[in-house]
Amino acid sequence: MKHLPTLLLALVALHCLQAQSVVSPNGALRVQIQTSPNLTWQVFLRDAALTQAAPLSLTVEGMGTLGERPVVLKADTKNVQRNARADVWQKSAQVPEAFNELTLHCKGDWGVVFRAYDEGVAYRFFTNFKGNEVVITAETCAFRPANCKSYLFPEEEGFYSHNERIFKPTAPASLDESKLASLPLLAELESGVKILVTETDLQDYPGLWMRGAKTKNGDLNGVLPYYPKTLVRTTNRDIQPVDRDYYLAKTKGTRSYPWRLFLVAEKDVQLLNNQMPWLLAEPSRIANTQWIKPGKVAWDWWNALNLEGVDFQTGVNTETYKYFVDFAAKNGLEYVILDEGWSDTGNLLLHGGPVDMDALAAYAKSKKVGLILWTTWVAIDLGFDDILPYLKKWDIKGLKIDFMQRDDQQMVQFYWRMAELCARHGFLVDYHGAYKPSGLQRTWPNVISFEGVFGLENCKWDTQKRIDPEHNVTLPFTRQVAGPMDYTPGAMLNYQKDDWWPSFNRPASMGTRCHELAKYIVFESPLQMLADSPTNYEKEPECLAFLSKVPSIWEKTVPVAGQVGDYVIMARQATNGLWYLGAMGDWTGWNLKIDTRFLPAGEYEVEIFEDGINADRNAQDYKRLVKRIKSGDTMELGLARGGGYVGVFRKL
Repeated sequence: MKHLPTLLLALVALHCLQAQSVVSPNGALRVQIQTSPNLTWQVFLRDAALTQAAPLSLTVEGMGTLGERPVVLKADTKNVQRNARADVWQKSAQVPEAFNELTLHCKGDWGVVFRAYDEGVAYRFFTNFKGNEVVITAETCAFRPANCKSYLFPEEEGFYSHNERIFKPTAPASLDESKLASLPLLAELESGVKILVTETDLQDYPGLWMRGAKTKNGDLNGVLPYYPKTLVRTTNRDIQPVDRDYYLAKTKGTRSYPWRLFLVAEKDVQLLNNQMPWLLAEPSRIANTQWIKPGKVAWDWWNALNLEGVDFQTGVNTETYKYFVDFAAKNGLEYVILDEGWSDTGNLLLHGGPVDMDALAAYAKSKKVGLILWTTWVAIDLGFDDILPYLKKWDIKGLKIDFMQRDDQQMVQFYWRMAELCARHGFLVDYHGAYKPSGLQRTWPNVISFEGVFGLENCKWDTQKRIDPEHNVTLPFTRQVAGPMDYTPGAMLNYQKDDWWPSFNRPASMGTRCHELAKYIVFESPLQMLADSPTNYEKEPECLAFLSKVPSIWEKTVPVAGQVGDYVIMARQATNGLWYLGAMGDWTGWNLKIDTRFLPAGEYEVEIFEDGINADRNAQDYKRLVKRIKSGDTMELGLARGGGYVGVFRKL
């Protein structure tokens, strides 16, 4: 009997190692971790289960499956509260961070880190294996929501994708193993709580996707693309895998793996300011970031280089681009993009022909307008060293790199390799044909924006009319949570749904003019496009005056109100102290009242763009007015069908 206390202590210690938990700083969220018989995690909100226990594991060739029958040697805890400062602002200059952390060190030189924030939870594996390389053959990342009502599920046809999908409401019972989704995706529970699933700090490893389960009960299982075994160049734009190897990644034996994120919102509006995907990424590797200049761009491709009232043939030629440069200079836009056509698509050195790059570059420099060049990833990857002297001679400010369409380990390596190369030589990067932001923009802040979104370009061909206001007011709660999105707004031809049809050469948007203007406040991209033709903007001087001054980065963001897929209202402070309010609605039409306590105390003059009385019939109808308010006053926002609202507040 004298050994009983010792035995009890041992059993208690064993139970403590087998059952661990970490709680968010405000005490509301709790992650429960079980290590026996296998590793599982579960999330609770005030003791109500948000998820069911779900497995997590990593299979390493020659090392077994990490997470099966683990032996926990030690558990470390950490509490952190700090402010991080973004090198390139998106939502804010300062990003507060508070979390509690639990690290399990397991027998076999591996472990798992769990973090609980007030805004969500995350976990990641780490390994400390000796040797230069290990082979990862499988990963289990399961999501088991409790009482899931529906998903916003961006369904994909396969791993070869631009990741430009619609977030379709999807019943859990309709999801089986044939259903594949790129991230982020959003689950709504019966309680109304929403959980957004994504990842960050994706380095030297394939991206995470989700697939339905055999049970068709709403469970999702993580899947990742295997390493390409054979690649075929199908066009001068594309290199596609035709078969894949047996492993996910060959990588360093000592490393941390990507964070798996589960962002929790009791109210939809809480998703709008969640910065966990940025916070959990590796901090900047660029010592001096002063040269990285966000700004707005006069973009050529969407508007098919259409100009009016000129005495030259418009198109991909020097005269047209000089007009774009003049337009940018006159209106304070920092950049002009030369999209596809300035050079041969497959060979950047074949840049002769209608665009005299030497003359255009000199002209843009004289006007203090930066040039950004479009390229396929294939062309820049194969020809970077050859084109670099020309990029330097022309004082090119950035590259828009397109058509990657994959996120296997090999492609993720390309993103990082090109980000580092461009940082070394002082180039911004805008990735198109891209997977979702996964932390790269923090580590390499010269990577200033990403596509990976069903954006305005679809106005040129979307016969199903999916690029509509309902989609637009879903994106801030879904895709945008992952990071900046190059949606490319700015259409000056606006229509209601029944009057709209896609046009490649004369594209227009669905929704009202004010809906389009509000995108510049609601949507986030430090490199923000003006997608329409300079002459279309010049016909709309009031709107152009707003667009020329609205920032692309923000000192502070205050989500005001919102419901996923219905409406969204955002308030943001610019670096010059002005406050901007943007509201966008779906096809319903809304009369919304908001409290202006987001404004510092005092009186303000507010410049307003609101839907005109006939905007339900003529979407371009709007009204501009100026009035005075005090901080704390109630403002009424009337949104037409597909409508919007903009306010610019100047303190008196």
